[in-house]
Amino acid sequence: MFKKILIANRGEIAVRVIRACRDMGIISVAVYSEADRDSMHSNIADESLCIGGAMAKDSYLNLRAIITAAQISGADAIHPGYGFLSENTVFVKLCEENNIKFIGPNAKSIALMGNKAEAKIMMQKSGVPVIPGSDGAVYNLPEAEDICDKIGYPVMIKASGGGGGRGIRLVSDKNALKNAYNMCKAEAKASFGNDDIYIEKFIENPRHIEIQILADEHGKIIYLFERDCSLQRRHQKIMEEAPSVFMDENLRRKMGDAAIKATKAANYFNAGTVEFLVDKNKNFYFMEMNTRIQVEHPVTEFITGIDIVKQQIKIAAGEPLELAQSDVKLLGHAIECRINAEDPDKNFAPCPGKITELNVPGGPGVRVDSAVYQGYNIPPYYDSMISKLIVFGNNRDEAIARMRRALAEYLFEGIITNVDYQIELLSTEEFQTGDFNINFVDEYNKRRRENING
Repeated sequence: MFKKILIANRGEIAVRVIRACRDMGIISVAVYSEADRDSMHSNIADESLCIGGAMAKDSYLNLRAIITAAQISGADAIHPGYGFLSENTVFVKLCEENNIKFIGPNAKSIALMGNKAEAKIMMQKSGVPVIPGSDGAVYNLPEAEDICDKIGYPVMIKASGGGGGRGIRLVSDKNALKNAYNMCKAEAKASFGNDDIYIEKFIENPRHIEIQILADEHGKIIYLFERDCSLQRRHQKIMEEAPSVFMDENLRRKMGDAAIKATKAANYFNAGTVEFLVDKNKNFYFMEMNTRIQVEHPVTEFITGIDIVKQQIKIAAGEPLELAQSDVKLLGHAIECRINAEDPDKNFAPCPGKITELNVPGGPGVRVDSAVYQGYNIPPYYDSMISKLIVFGNNRDEAIARMRRALAEYLFEGIITNVDYQIELLSTEEFQTGDFNINFVDEYNKRRRENING
């Protein structure tokens, strides 16, 4: 087992990994930017090192600075968290070259699953259902026109190296194709340094359901049921729950088996998530694989009792999975709300600033993954998510009731957050009945804006 782990991240996920290290008796090393000098993760870790300026490119994306910090501190492993360098193959190779264990998959698996077009081809060959569309990347407009005519409109144009909801365009008819194609390629180039795009048939009103997997370095793979991530604003997740109210045991087993097939095809190990779109008739289609810990992993931890971050560390240390698929039991229902420093009434504009007063919810079935505290100054340089509020209940109704209670207790002064907005979503008839899809939040926000504007 590792003696010392450096966490190459910030915020709540850095705190989460530090806590796992402490539980396991492993020394934790935090790295922080100049803007994060007073951050929680830099203060609670066993050791802390400043790695650069406030901008992410000067600190959390500075590969050499992080490797140097690991060497100076004597860390024998690096946990990347999510975002930043978590799916950067150059960084993974740098870790290998410097004899530092990267807590995650190898560079080859990350590259393979990071190219969405190539991953789709591999899934097809492995018998995993995929959305009809192009066979790999599309390199010119005439080719795009031919594919769209063949599969029929509407279609989705997506960046091959995409993620985070960027590099995606919905095209309803042939007249809109040229503009959408050019815009998608430009956004892909700007966001990912790669303008390759691919095309898929648009699945009408699907649900976004993902399967959490654990795979050790000895070939054993299990799945930890599903998460429903359909509540999204412009392809960005807002609220997640597990299990999905839409699922039945037969579909759960089929999707779990498909996730394991996908994992085997990629020769993948460590924690990962296989994401699917599921239509109203419960047909499911592979969308992508995230080769890292997910923001929403706590809901899976609640419903299974399995600590995913600890499992990541054990797998990276070469330990075989002690769990069999039959050991994974569904214990109840969990919901996660992402708490952001943003103003829902002003098109969700970020709201950095000082938290002058703070009351954090608690009580039975409540978990708060956060890196903020009273008096903390939220910097303007990073993502607006400041906390995750997660609740657990014996069933969905109890989980909803607990989330209502917890959100009502979560009080901030000095900044604007989306807490009240989350209460609104939780109170809608669509959420209460489980009758929603990935378009619901955007439709709700449109109605909400109309009401605000009179």
